[in-house]
Amino acid sequence: MSKSFRLTMAQLNPTVGDIAGNAAKAKVAWDEGRAANADMVMLPEMFLVGYQTQDLIVKPAFQEAAREALEGLAKECADGPMLGIGGPLAEVSGEGAKLHNAYFILKGGKVHATTRKYFLPNFNVFDEVRLFSRSDMQGPWDAGDLRIGTPICEDSWYPDVCEAMVESGADVLMVPNGSPYFRDKHEYRMNQMVARVTECDVPLVYLNMVGGQDDQVFDGGSFVLNKHGALAVQLPWFDEAIVHVDFTQTDDGWVAESGEKALEPDSLETDYAAIVMGLRDYMAKTGFKKVLLGLSGGVDSAIVATIAADALGPENVRCVMLPSEYTSEGSLTDAKAAAAALGVTYDIVPIGLTRDAVTETLAPLFAGLDEGLTEENIQSRIRGLLLMAQSNKFGEMLLTTGNKSEVAVGYATIYGDMAGGYNPIKDLYKTRVFDICRWRNANHRLWMKAPEGEMIPVAIIDKPPSAELRDDQKDSDSLPEYDVLDGILEMLVDEEASVADCVAAGYDRAIVKKIEHLLYISEYKRFQSAPGPRLSMKAFWLDRRYPIVNRWRDDSGQT
Repeated sequence: MSKSFRLTMAQLNPTVGDIAGNAAKAKVAWDEGRAANADMVMLPEMFLVGYQTQDLIVKPAFQEAAREALEGLAKECADGPMLGIGGPLAEVSGEGAKLHNAYFILKGGKVHATTRKYFLPNFNVFDEVRLFSRSDMQGPWDAGDLRIGTPICEDSWYPDVCEAMVESGADVLMVPNGSPYFRDKHEYRMNQMVARVTECDVPLVYLNMVGGQDDQVFDGGSFVLNKHGALAVQLPWFDEAIVHVDFTQTDDGWVAESGEKALEPDSLETDYAAIVMGLRDYMAKTGFKKVLLGLSGGVDSAIVATIAADALGPENVRCVMLPSEYTSEGSLTDAKAAAAALGVTYDIVPIGLTRDAVTETLAPLFAGLDEGLTEENIQSRIRGLLLMAQSNKFGEMLLTTGNKSEVAVGYATIYGDMAGGYNPIKDLYKTRVFDICRWRNANHRLWMKAPEGEMIPVAIIDKPPSAELRDDQKDSDSLPEYDVLDGILEMLVDEEASVADCVAAGYDRAIVKKIEHLLYISEYKRFQSAPGPRLSMKAFWLDRRYPIVNRWRDDSGQT
């Protein structure tokens, strides 16, 4: 009779710092595994404390709370399947105190086995080298009828750890992950894991967490591979899931039985899903229930309103139009139409009287000086003040609506339209904002709480973008057309290209130098900007860290 092993994969959403809540979630998953007669229930990397904890993990009191919760969970889950769960491990040895990113196997009321992470990522959003110590490479642990290797996340991206575990007798590799989303990452992950399976000739389980944490979104998308990279199971993206997978021992080793295979969405959908989940979890995990935003009649605020309605439900979204004498009739009409389509609350708060009062107050100081950018920015700052006042009064979190193109070149007013607690489109270039708008108008999914259909009026998408801070103003008065601007920014920011590279790609050097200058002098604004979901490998904040004071400029590309 062939041997079998049932694994319960728990692709779940932890909350950083909610140790008791995360342990309770783990217990629920364990209960489901026990009811299904599982041999093991598997949870993601660092699930017990949430991920990423950043410097919270170095607090001794936090480490002790995690240790106590782990011991309590082991006792609660003594009578049933093994439980695999990630968390911190503080150890003291002859070499001194060390803290490890660890994975624990709980069995019979105790810690049955512990794996310590070997490769500590120290790039992009990761900073594990300054938080954790690496251990020696470890072998597999005894799971009864088979031996299991548990390389933790980054350990599976290089051959060394996996090969060492298999050479030491691992029959299956089970990889717990805290792998945050960036666009098209699933293919990258899959290629890496297929390589490990091909090299090691054993099945592999890739279990990723799901959910939003500050600027990072964990997209799930867990899977199981058999030998030769054959896909046996594919879990969904951006959704919690508990799935039971059966392994059977054959003459050719262990094999995972074929199961559920979710279909991967395209990149526009995954970007949008990441944004919606990022906002939804940011709200839920910080305790906010409702949001408000300034709805200008432009495309950025229209898509942010739609994202908010999809994430929280239209009943929890309030849009405010704050018109001035420069606000066009078209913008008034378009903003009202967008709010009506979404079914959100819509208020109008004119800024004229406040602006008159500010102008009068400053008149003695500004006498004899020409009007210009200062007066335009006053309008934006009045809007920020009025929106923040409403946020304070009604307990609604203010969403800010600047896209990545604007954030990059500083085409936004600090303490004005940059005011807010969260920016859903912070990592979307303007051209992609248009693409996302068209995608959302044509598509609706069950996880969207707003109605289906045209949520962003076509008139908003088609009209020339404008801040409407002076007569007949257009964004193109100050910036290149967005297809040119975004092309240059993608090279300078996402690819770290030189000015010469941009010129070689066909962009005018004078325009490239202007954009480079704006990019560098706007660093101080980004330093104070609201967080937003990371969608690319060069999101502003942890992915791209530049000094505010910076006198260097790229002189390449001169003819």
